Amino acid sequence: MLLSVLFCSASVDAYGQNNTQIRGFVDASATFNGKKLSFGLGEQDLFITSDITDRLSFLGETVFKFDPFSETDFSVSIERIVLKYNIKGNHNILLGKHHTPINYWNDTYHHGRVFFPTISRPLFFSTNLFPLHTTGVSFQGQNLGTLKFGYDVMFGNGLSSSDVLDNDASKSMTVAVHIRPQNALRIGLSYYRDIIAKGADLHHGASSSWQIDEHLITASVASFGEKVEVLAESMAGVTQTDSTGSRKSVASYVYAGYKVTDKITPYVRFDHLRYQQGEIGFLKNNTESFLAGIRYQLNYLAVIKLEYQRHNSEMTAPANTISTQVAIGF
Repeated sequence: MLLSVLFCSASVDAYGQNNTQIRGFVDASATFNGKKLSFGLGEQDLFITSDITDRLSFLGETVFKFDPFSETDFSVSIERIVLKYNIKGNHNILLGKHHTPINYWNDTYHHGRVFFPTISRPLFFSTNLFPLHTTGVSFQGQNLGTLKFGYDVMFGNGLSSSDVLDNDASKSMTVAVHIRPQNALRIGLSYYRDIIAKGADLHHGASSSWQIDEHLITASVASFGEKVEVLAESMAGVTQTDSTGSRKSVASYVYAGYKVTDKITPYVRFDHLRYQQGEIGFLKNNTESFLAGIRYQLNYLAVIKLEYQRHNSEMTAPANTISTQVAIGF
């Protein structure tokens, strides 16, 4: 019904104003771990936007990537399908599969590595600490008032659900707010809550033996000025069950870069993951990582990065790697 209202509200005359743009992004890398050198293909990202009317727009993102379990060694993943309807001014309603607006990185960057400040995402993106995507409905406001206040209120399928079916009756909720007191500065805070049903998939093939009440709180500060770049985010996760009580986990990272010239930016990033003993909602693997790198910007759609990374985790031996990446957009 809601979709019908959105489409019917668009005027027939405006349909002729359709403006569709199709962009692509891809990257290739090489990594040396002290024993061998490996070359690899990254994700190929197909990014589509379309202004259907002056108030209704579409965003689609499809990724082609390596998959060892596929017969062709590659798979296709629908990362985002979003219909956005402008209610009034800077207030919008969005329907579909979204990047969960739970932190700055996930809310800002898509899968095109050419825009990443580092070669890869921060470590907590690979830990199942938070849902990268949510399928549901979102209410959004941007650039409101002198502080350029923004908000996202999202309801959708919860953790361990699919893009077409929720695994239980409860819905996940995300509330995120941010301000931009300066053009280069954004300060944000978010809260996520979901109830994970008993028997739901958790991580690495494990399933929940209890119903889990999960709460996530994230704070972020991002400043990308003419010379100095700083991005810091920290997430506190609390899982609660009737049998095990509450368990707390914390995941953080800090990135800093300095533009020596318009094209050259040396940078560092520190990642820190800590899980409380007895944690059942997440895989307990306390981890610290430090990386240092340099980014060379050929232009806004072509970048080369070189990094050294030291990685220490509870479950694996310390590792040192040197990586380089070429990422482009077209």
